[in-house]
Amino acid sequence: MRNIFPIYRKIRFLFYYKAANSYSKSGILYRGRSREGNFSLNGLVGFDIHNKTAGIIGAGRISRCILNILTGFGCKLLVYSRTHYQELTDQLGVRFVELDELLSSSDIIGIHVPSTPETYHLINEVAINKMKPGVMLINTSRGGIIDTNALLDGLKSGRIGYAGLDVYEEESEYFFEDLSDRILTDDTLARLTTFNNVIITSHQAFLTHEALCNIADTTLDSIREFELGKRMTELSNHLTSISSV
Repeated sequence: MRNIFPIYRKIRFLFYYKAANSYSKSGILYRGRSREGNFSLNGLVGFDIHNKTAGIIGAGRISRCILNILTGFGCKLLVYSRTHYQELTDQLGVRFVELDELLSSSDIIGIHVPSTPETYHLINEVAINKMKPGVMLINTSRGGIIDTNALLDGLKSGRIGYAGLDVYEEESEYFFEDLSDRILTDDTLARLTTFNNVIITSHQAFLTHEALCNIADTTLDSIREFELGKRMTELSNHLTSISSV
């Protein structure tokens, strides 16, 4: 049976890498400036992720893929999760910490938890104020986990130095549509697009031919197993946990 995660993890990390390794001002600014014939290096100094502390919220399958890849770039790894997995500590040197420590110690924060009542606005004004000044915040999970107005305040104050968003709290009204010939009436989203240290993509971290084929195969496999009478944990692709993080 095929599994979507080997492909999915690569696409998600491409988002991380584009956002982190040399995007800090450079990836976004240079693309726009080069179109105008401006090839100067002013304002394009980024940062290496080697030796930086990466804090990952959640310890599910996607988080584990990200942790494996970040290990190869020499990151120090912190994880906030309700469940502590000793194998991650033994194999990758992961340190499980409380959320407050992760927020205050991480140079890069990645969100990989489902949308539940417990995770709604998990990243709010209080949480952002605990982060290191200039932190990079990446969300490829669900938009509602971040309080977008608090995110805007954090960007304006400089507390958040960079943001990479593949999801947005009110994305259903805008994502997957071509609105280039219309006025963007969502003031919050419009404001986000004005920051040169923010990348916004339209919930597309999964979007490759291979991943779409794997998703279809996995869905069909689950339907076949259901027809054969398998239920809940008997299904090959069942949810291993419904805990919020």
